Amino acid sequence: IWAGMLRVYTIQNLFDAVETLAHAKFIKGNRLAIMTNGGGVGVLATDYLIRLGGKLAELSEDTIASLNQCLPAAWSRGNPVDIIGDSDAERYVNALSVLLKDGNCDAVLIILVPVAIIDNREVARKVAELIRQSSKPVLTCWMGAEAVAESRHLLEQAGIMNFETPESAIRAFLQIVEYDRNQASLMEVPPTVPENITPDKDRVRAIIQQVLQENRSVLTEPESKQILSAYDIPVVETRIAATVDEVMQCAEELGYPVAIKILSRNISHKSDLGGVLLDIETPYILRAAAEGMLVRVRQLQPDVEIDGLTVQKMVHRPGAYELILGVSNDPVFGPVILFGEGGTPAEVIKDRAVALPPLNMNLARYLIERTRIFRELRGYRHIPPVDLQAIQLVLVKISQLIIDHGELQEIDINPMFADSKGVLALDARMVIAPAPAGPEARLSICPYPQELEEALQLANGMQLLLRPIKPEDEPAHHYLLQHTDPKDIYFRFFRAVSNLTHSQMARFTQIDYDREMAFIATRKNEQGESETVGVVRAVSYADDKEAEFAIIVRTDMQNLGIGKKLMDKIIDYVRAKGIKRLTGQTLVMNIAMQNLAKKLGFKVAHNLGDETIDLSLDL
Repeated sequence: IWAGMLRVYTIQNLFDAVETLAHAKFIKGNRLAIMTNGGGVGVLATDYLIRLGGKLAELSEDTIASLNQCLPAAWSRGNPVDIIGDSDAERYVNALSVLLKDGNCDAVLIILVPVAIIDNREVARKVAELIRQSSKPVLTCWMGAEAVAESRHLLEQAGIMNFETPESAIRAFLQIVEYDRNQASLMEVPPTVPENITPDKDRVRAIIQQVLQENRSVLTEPESKQILSAYDIPVVETRIAATVDEVMQCAEELGYPVAIKILSRNISHKSDLGGVLLDIETPYILRAAAEGMLVRVRQLQPDVEIDGLTVQKMVHRPGAYELILGVSNDPVFGPVILFGEGGTPAEVIKDRAVALPPLNMNLARYLIERTRIFRELRGYRHIPPVDLQAIQLVLVKISQLIIDHGELQEIDINPMFADSKGVLALDARMVIAPAPAGPEARLSICPYPQELEEALQLANGMQLLLRPIKPEDEPAHHYLLQHTDPKDIYFRFFRAVSNLTHSQMARFTQIDYDREMAFIATRKNEQGESETVGVVRAVSYADDKEAEFAIIVRTDMQNLGIGKKLMDKIIDYVRAKGIKRLTGQTLVMNIAMQNLAKKLGFKVAHNLGDETIDLSLDL
């Protein structure tokens, strides 16, 4: 989904997907109507559709009434539509015509079981004619191998999706649904993060460096929680006690009941050694429990260095769900973020989904939705839904944490409580190692390059922020074009553009920072809102030796030096990337662009017989 593509799991899936998507029409939803002359086959197809998570279309009353007029009285009167075994071409065409008009139906699967009294080739010919006239996706399944070989060939020649079995047709239908959904998700405008993420990176860096200097790879629980707190992830307060007497003092300050855990740099899974005790309600029980824990762990692991115990105020949140959030390093894809149901049995339940950073709020939501526990998190009966946005925000912060600090190899937050009041991390474990390289080398998907943001002031005192474009900038990008003179838009696109569609604008705002860069100039308006006043972009060619640029500045913001600031920014960027030449094209009428290009050192060459001018800058 992160690339808008379809994921396949086998070679057969791969070839099926290529065949399907080559002939597939755009689909608006996942509701399928199944039409067949074999009732049993229709029921089996329906069962398979439901088992794979598909949805059977609920036929409208008008559709039922129309089918009553063109089908025998014994037809199924519902979906799957059993049009009876002796159906000829006319009956197939009449029934299909009705289903194609039903707004409750997003696609139709036609199944034909060969019968001696019908001409399946004639059915294929007539159905193909109707399908070609329809914009709604139709899949066909002529069963029977050699008996229907000519019919299937006819359908294939007409460019109509045809399958040997209903099961393969249904898998193809769901592939189309998933692909279209992924394409739509790719074009979504992700919501702005509800609060500014302003982490204390220096604090995290200091903790990591201290641990590395001590030749350790596993952080203690308090150290891990300090890192989470530095990124404003809620954690339960944890005190460190070197002795049993200090444990008693911490408990008095925190208040009973408390939880105690063994503190050791060499123990990762504390509960395996009896190193976790919960709900201790009195000082007498606490002292005995703490002394007993130290003795037990030393007996089980005599060579382990014990630093003491941690003491926490026992957290009681009735009805809260236990979740797990984690990060691990894949040898191919780099850091991978995990989410799922947590608690002690997490390893057994294995209800989890994974995603690649960087995450935004939309991608974090999609990660959560791919787990079984998501259905519970939405609430049911008297149980209120959890604060899903709070979980999403934690996932986004974890994503930013591993982007900022390449030393983090593993993160394990388990459990994290989640309910309608928010989230709270109860336990945390982290593993580090010296950072191998920068984010671009470690991550599969290049993150937002925040280090390229630059605040500046124009000669007239206007404050601007020059920064890389984000998907969230799409509304401001529409506003930019709406408030730019048509002549300036024509200079930018070489054609008249009244308004760009959502999908077109998404292509401008949702970019791969590794292959393309767009810098926008933003300012605060009178209402304190950020608005885009100019944009410059550069796209590099395959060999990364040359890049092409384009620029536009809002008409009422021209002649203030914004264009030059943007061009300086993009020139510095592409030069730092090792690109050797920056090129562009402008119209003969665009004198301002020509003058700016000459001022920046571009070579200006008029194309004879054309109204365009080539611009070229050797870097």
